Amino acid sequence: MRKLGILVICFIAKTSFSQVSADTALIRLIEGNKRFVEGTTVKPNQSLERLKEVSTGQNPFAIIVGCSDSRVPSEIIFDQGLGDLFIVRTAGQVSSYASWGSIEFANAVLNAKLIVVLGHTKCGAVAAACTLQDVPGHIVTLINEIKPAATLAKAHAHKPEELVDAAVSYNVALQVQKLKQLEPILAKAVITGDLRIVGAIYNLSTGKVEFLPDNYLIIN
Repeated sequence: MRKLGILVICFIAKTSFSQVSADTALIRLIEGNKRFVEGTTVKPNQSLERLKEVSTGQNPFAIIVGCSDSRVPSEIIFDQGLGDLFIVRTAGQVSSYASWGSIEFANAVLNAKLIVVLGHTKCGAVAAACTLQDVPGHIVTLINEIKPAATLAKAHAHKPEELVDAAVSYNVALQVQKLKQLEPILAKAVITGDLRIVGAIYNLSTGKVEFLPDNYLIIN
């Protein structure tokens, strides 16, 4: 923790923070996605002035843990701009050590108070975990992380065509749960109320982001 403290001090020396609460950050994302769906985007913070402003430091108001899928660009679907979002992306938004370190940095050093684990409908990585028995190379590491969600979906999906999207939701909810319990930084921040972690699903067909309830795993 001493090293983290030194890192924080060095960063503050370069940038002044303007804290945004988790609730305010969530409202900004919801309103931005609403504009995107309605075709009324304002494309904020995308000017040359903003480019110069953030060249000396960053102060993102939210962390998006998203899928690498090319159809789910976070700044666009939430109608945000340069320096607004700290984004960590992997297939199936699966997190491991490098991702965890990046997320912790954004919370502890950059002071972002909200983490959104963002899955999406028709996710190829989730579909593979639901249907394929064998995959090549390091892809298997992704699939193995998603398999618990696939197992839950197979037990609860009412129709075969609902399987993948059910697994998508379970995958997001399980990842939210894991991040909430991740020691030492995130778990402590959640307990003290300094950090909020939520799950969400982006619909590829409509563009709308639906946020999961905090008790999703309990009620489903």
